[in-house]
Amino acid sequence: MARPLRVSHGIMKRMVRNKDDEEQVEKPKRLNFGSTWKEVIRKQRGLMVAIIVLFVMSVILLIFSLITLRPQGAVVIVGYGDVYGEIAGLSGGYRRDSWMNMLAFPILAVVFGLLHNLLALRVYRKYGKVPALMLVYATMLLVVGAFVVILRLLGEW
Repeated sequence: MARPLRVSHGIMKRMVRNKDDEEQVEKPKRLNFGSTWKEVIRKQRGLMVAIIVLFVMSVILLIFSLITLRPQGAVVIVGYGDVYGEIAGLSGGYRRDSWMNMLAFPILAVVFGLLHNLLALRVYRKYGKVPALMLVYATMLLVVGAFVVILRLLGEW
């Protein structure tokens, strides 16, 4: 006759505890931007200043792009095709279309100001200060590029 398998009480406790730990690990993590922002304020002054500057730049871009929308005009200049037009043998120059196409600039301002700052906080939490600063600086360059494009389309530069 076979002997019954004896399991010590300590092994059973560890097996039960491991099963409980596995159940706790499976819970999804919530992104807590508030605590990350407080940590950035306390520990990373440079990143905090860069995020605030990016937000201010985006607000200025939003205001400027909303002021220059010109919805009263049926047709506005929405693009410039100097380089591509010359290469393709087409006539380059300004492209005209509905003013609704210019709504891309206010949308970009909101994306750059809000979503990229939240993304920078998430990058900071996951990868650290340097990659988050690189993201913020790259977004600042995109905001400046959007200003240049708007000024070019307005014919003021």
